[in-house]
Amino acid sequence: MRRPVTIVACLAATAALVAAAPRSAERLPTQADDTTADPALVAQGRDLYRRSCVTCHGDDGQGLDAPNGAERGPALEDAGEAGAYYWLTTGRMPLANPGDIPQRKEPAFDEDEIEALVAYVASLGDGPALPGIDIERGDLAEGGVLYRESCQACHSATGAGGALSYGRAAPSLAAPTPEQVGAAVRSGPGPMPQFGPEILPVDDLDSIARYVDYLEEPDDRGGLALGRLGPIPEGFMVWVGGLGLLLIAAYWMGKKGRDAAVVDPIPPGEDTPGTPEDVSTEPEALVAAGGDETGRGESDADEIDADDHAHQEGDP
Repeated sequence: MRRPVTIVACLAATAALVAAAPRSAERLPTQADDTTADPALVAQGRDLYRRSCVTCHGDDGQGLDAPNGAERGPALEDAGEAGAYYWLTTGRMPLANPGDIPQRKEPAFDEDEIEALVAYVASLGDGPALPGIDIERGDLAEGGVLYRESCQACHSATGAGGALSYGRAAPSLAAPTPEQVGAAVRSGPGPMPQFGPEILPVDDLDSIARYVDYLEEPDDRGGLALGRLGPIPEGFMVWVGGLGLLLIAAYWMGKKGRDAAVVDPIPPGEDTPGTPEDVSTEPEALVAAGGDETGRGESDADEIDADDHAHQEGDP
C-alpha cells in the first residue's frame, strides 16, 4: 500500500517542479554573441556610427536636442542589440531629416555594416539582446492566441496596421522577418511597449513570429479576402457594394419598363368593344345606306349646300 502512494507522490512533486521552472531561457543567435565579443567589430561599428549617426544621437549615443529644445535624436544606451537591429534592418534609420516619420524602406547599410553597428550600439549600455527566433519551433495556433492578446489591438487582426492616438500609427506586418518580429517585441520601437522574457518567453516569440509569417498568406476559408482589411472595413465594403448593385438593378428595370413599346390591347381584325355587329363601317355599306364614302347621308349634303348658298348671298 505504501509503495504506490510513494511513487504517486514523487511523480506529483516532479510535475510541480517542472511547472514551476522557467519555460525557456532566452536563446541568443550565435552571430550576436560573436558580435558582442569582437572588439574589432565594435570599432568598425563606431566608425560607421560617427559617419552616419552622430549628428542626431551624439558622440556616445547620449542623444541630442535641437536648438528649439525638441529632441533631435534619442539616446541609445537602452536600445541594445534588438533596437539597433530593428531600426537598421527595416531601413527606418538613418533619417535624412530628423523630423520625418520613420518609414520602412530598403536598408541604407549592408549586412556586415549592420552587424558592426549593432555591436557598437550594444556596447553603449545594457539594452535588450537580440533573441534567436526559430519559427519551426513555434506553435501556429498558440501564436494566433498570443497575437490577438498582445498585438491585434494596434496592428489589427490581419496585420495591416492601424491608427493610434496623437497622429501615430502602428505599422503593417506585411514584410517583417522573424528576427525583426523578435527585435521589435524586445525593444519596443516608437510607441510600442517592450515585452521582456518575463512577459513573453522566447518560446512564445517563436509562436508569434510564426503566426505573423502566416498572416502574409493566410488560409482564407471565409471566401473573398477583400484585401484582408479587417471585419469593419470589409463589412462596410459589402454594404456599399450590395446597395450599389441594388440601385443599379432598380434603375435598369425602371428604364427598361419606361422604354418598352405600347401594345394595342385590341388585336388587328377584331371589332372594337361596344360596336354593334350589324353595323358595318366599310365604305360600300355607307353608300348603300344613303351616304357617301365620307359617311355623310343625303340630308347632311343638303344642309351643307344650303349653308354654302346662304354664305354666297351674304346672309349672316
